[in-house]
Amino acid sequence: MKYPRFSMPMFLTFLASIILTSCVSRKEIVYFQGLDEAENHLDKNVNSSLNIKPNDLLTISVSATEQEAALPFNLPVVGVPQGGAELGGLSVNGRQQLQTYLVDSDGNIEFPVLGTVEVAGLTRQALSAKLKGEITEYVQNPIVNVRLVNFQVSVLGEVNMPGTFDIRDEYLSLPKALGFAGDLTIYGKRDNVLVMREENGKKVHEYLDLTDPGVVNSPFYYLQQNDVVYVEPNGAQIQSASYNRNAGVYISIASVLISLAVLITN
Repeated sequence: MKYPRFSMPMFLTFLASIILTSCVSRKEIVYFQGLDEAENHLDKNVNSSLNIKPNDLLTISVSATEQEAALPFNLPVVGVPQGGAELGGLSVNGRQQLQTYLVDSDGNIEFPVLGTVEVAGLTRQALSAKLKGEITEYVQNPIVNVRLVNFQVSVLGEVNMPGTFDIRDEYLSLPKALGFAGDLTIYGKRDNVLVMREENGKKVHEYLDLTDPGVVNSPFYYLQQNDVVYVEPNGAQIQSASYNRNAGVYISIASVLISLAVLITN
């Protein structure tokens, strides 16, 4: 029985067809497509500020021209060891750190002198203004600095560096979080990124399309504390999980052997 001989043009045509059919379109890869055309429809009033929630940790410092008058409104500063030893409760070779306020399940904190203060639902700036208004009765021209210290997000799935990240800034967009995780791999679905969060004790979620410029209008575009971002693998990656991951290497070797065979037979 005779087998048909493959000429070099036939082989190149076959190889080209494989390459072309495996190409991924620009529409599946590029972020924020058509942004220029969509600018008139973008909501420039999307809220990017964080609201304080139960179980948040806050640092609050109060200062004034007469610092002694502001001292009663500050928690004691504690020493945190940095590779040093602790002697009699004192930190040696350490650093000083403000103590934190834990927001309880009712959304309150216990503040020196003022007592119970409701903070849940407020932004950092709103809480600062609220405390300043109450402290003014005791201290002239107080300065109140509020900071959220437990802002974390987790980025999982088809990204280059999945993990949980501590955020020092209260402003965090979805693309910035993906940047912390090294961006999506080529196998990540850019049109179906899942963001999960907890609101008022309930789990909520939304799927976002990063190729759509209108994604910036989503309330999930700016992330909140403890959000989880999951990038789903695309169809090619899901299918690849069903066979040996070395299959690509084997196909490459086979292609080289076929090329050599074609050259020899010709």
